[in-house]
Amino acid sequence: MEMKTEGVRFIKRPVVDMPNWKKLFVESNIPEKLAPLKELSKNLWWSWNTEARDLFAKIDEEIWDECAHNPIVLLEQVSYQRFQELESDEVFMSEMHAVDKQLQDYLTARKNTLGPKIAYFSMEYGLHDSLKIFSGGLGILAGDYLKEASDSKANLVAVGLLYRYGYFKQTISLQGDQMANYEAQQFSKIPVQPAMDADGNWIQVEVEYPGRPLYARLWEAKVGAVSLYLLDADFEANNENDRFVTHHLYGGDNENRLKQEMLLGLGGIRALKKLGHVNADIFHCNEGHAAMIGLERIANLVAEEQLTYAEAKEVVRASTLFTTHTPVPAGHDSFHQDLFKMYMNKYPAKVSLSWDEFVMLGKAAPYEDHFNMSFLAANLSQGINGVSMLHGDVSKHILKPLYEGYLSEELNIGYVTNGVHYSTWTAKEWKEIHLKYFGKDFINNQLDVDLWDKIYKVPDQEIWNLKQNLRAKLIDYVKQRFTDTWVKRNENPKLIGEVKNALNPNALTIGFARRFATYKRAHLLFRNLDRLSKIVNDPERPVQFIFAGKAHPADKAGQDLIRYIVEISKRPEFVGKILFVQNYDMNLAKQLLQGVDIWLNTPTRPLEASGTSGEKGVMNGTLHFSVLDGWWVEGYREGAGWALPLERSYDVQDFQDELDAETIYNLFENEIVPTFYDRNEHDIPEEWVGFIKNTQAQVAPEFTTCRMIRDYQDRFYKPQAERSQRLHADNFKLAKEITSWKGNLAAIWDDIELKELEIADGITNAIRIGEEYPAKVVLDLKGLAPADVGVEIVITENEGNDEPTLVECKEFDLEGTDGKLATYKLNLHLMHPGAYSYAIRMFPKNEQLPHRQDCKYLRWL
Repeated sequence: MEMKTEGVRFIKRPVVDMPNWKKLFVESNIPEKLAPLKELSKNLWWSWNTEARDLFAKIDEEIWDECAHNPIVLLEQVSYQRFQELESDEVFMSEMHAVDKQLQDYLTARKNTLGPKIAYFSMEYGLHDSLKIFSGGLGILAGDYLKEASDSKANLVAVGLLYRYGYFKQTISLQGDQMANYEAQQFSKIPVQPAMDADGNWIQVEVEYPGRPLYARLWEAKVGAVSLYLLDADFEANNENDRFVTHHLYGGDNENRLKQEMLLGLGGIRALKKLGHVNADIFHCNEGHAAMIGLERIANLVAEEQLTYAEAKEVVRASTLFTTHTPVPAGHDSFHQDLFKMYMNKYPAKVSLSWDEFVMLGKAAPYEDHFNMSFLAANLSQGINGVSMLHGDVSKHILKPLYEGYLSEELNIGYVTNGVHYSTWTAKEWKEIHLKYFGKDFINNQLDVDLWDKIYKVPDQEIWNLKQNLRAKLIDYVKQRFTDTWVKRNENPKLIGEVKNALNPNALTIGFARRFATYKRAHLLFRNLDRLSKIVNDPERPVQFIFAGKAHPADKAGQDLIRYIVEISKRPEFVGKILFVQNYDMNLAKQLLQGVDIWLNTPTRPLEASGTSGEKGVMNGTLHFSVLDGWWVEGYREGAGWALPLERSYDVQDFQDELDAETIYNLFENEIVPTFYDRNEHDIPEEWVGFIKNTQAQVAPEFTTCRMIRDYQDRFYKPQAERSQRLHADNFKLAKEITSWKGNLAAIWDDIELKELEIADGITNAIRIGEEYPAKVVLDLKGLAPADVGVEIVITENEGNDEPTLVECKEFDLEGTDGKLATYKLNLHLMHPGAYSYAIRMFPKNEQLPHRQDCKYLRWL
């Protein structure tokens, strides 16, 4: 219809309805004969099985590389014509069925699991680059742990978050600036499937946020025989702000981090409950991010088993293990109490606590204004561990505020040193050597150190050729990778050519790749550029350094360091000798760790909690050169790598950096470079190859996840599971008895009176070695049983440190009782001269306590 107004003609616009969009899933059309490929692609077992990866590569090697080794994407992009060709390829079909049988046999062998049932919680998991739910070492460690749990037949289920964007992809500008790019994951193209209930419904859980619920869907990733369940809030049931909760790993502000940790902890337990896994024997909290699992479990026991809060806490603590990875107090997540109250103010009522009582679970003192998630995890865990021997000691100092009256070294905080998953990180070429010389059963007997000793039977020529080939592969890979990225950023073609020509597949090659935090001290190598130039530009003995790593988007100092290295790498004397490769990921890590000759690590002591990249290197005959920090304190062997000293020489960090830099230069000039280039008549560096053999025989076997999971089983899982079962038995009878005992103790403890304290006169002056000095303590226990109270003398020395060092702790013997009075006596004799301090304290005793700090009451007399 036409309308005319003042000679102007208008045409009425038609009204068009909005479309009613519906989901349409189009799957790749894989012929029935090739159906096993689809099933293989859905289980991340392929990521650590050499035959499975080779099988996918044979389908189309070019697409396999282009899709970053993601078999799900590979199968979508390969043409149907190619599938038809594979159907007719008898060799391929035979290999496919062989790999499929391997997986089926593997899964069948793991239907009967070993040890307690473990529920494992972590904020990130590094399983493969195709599943972007990790940022660095913590995630890679958790991913390796799940793989080993599957290999070792452990009874384990894991929980995490499924991030839409994951961690950022790094690009470097012409000026060396790091740019963070976030690429959305299409969940249909990654190895996850919706987790369904018995009725075929997609499982959802709900977490209460202020004024509204958050809904999360549950996805499942198969990691061999282990299920990893991932919570996802990015769908239309939630408002836009809440959908952001699972957009970015460690993204957003502190409020978003709290929302994430509520989803992981509270939502994670609710997910396991719907899945039927909530009755695990042990709940393993990997870092404090998941600490709220303890709160939710207490609430469940109060609601469903009619336990009191104290009884439920006793049960939960017995079955919880907290692993901390953070070596500095500032690295432990905490939330201002106002923010925390806004989100959690309704929770105390679920367990019949006041807000003040509840909030003390995350504080060391009432006046603190932040709720600390590591404190929460520690308060709700019987077992606590660091991730290396040294880090276990560091963790004692960090968590000491929770245990007033105890010295740091007295705390019951253990350690399990991190390890790496052999099958994931070891090069195919090394696996073939190990199979040939260690035997076909080696993969299932990694704890047998005698097998590793067989590396000494391998001819030097064979090992040297292997390392030469791996280095050449690395250099080819780096040339291609940096060329592609430099062309995309319009780098000078002349510079690209110079770098490619300078990279030398035969030169001593050192790798430095990790998170670019300032404490990692990547700058040490550049303290004296003239000296460094002489090292790398020796025409007879060339040396080259390859750097990689990401700085957190909020870490300007780390980003500045990357820029500085990029600038140095473009100076004429360092072109092709110093190279920074962008976007450090698992694939680049493998290439570097397998191909370089030395893995360099220079953290500020003792800030490296463990570090696992060097452990991956030693699996590949890559020699380690590091500060004696983290795992290297335990791993270093003379003749199997190099080390900077553990002890500091200077309190001023800049002076210490200068000394460490000089030590690095000296070691390269006087030991490392000459050893690498000292060749016999067959052009083999015999001493260097000897270092490689020593590394594999003496270092590598101690740092596998196979050893790691054994340690967790022996030190924590099994003992805690046994005690937890006792607390559950007979309707929680023992848990109720312990709670009653603690309650009675708490009511009386402050009223206990010291009636008499006698110590021989000599102890206040000079005492003689070996002579006995009697001491006596008489207490009015106000009705407590004498066996419930212990008395001890604590002897310390102070060498100018903030905290005295424990010399000796001796317990008094209970001599007798007289009504309410109990007499404790000790004959003290010391065997070492020196100036000491002493004090006497009393503490609770009960054979049902797992350790002293389980009941925190303590008094100095």
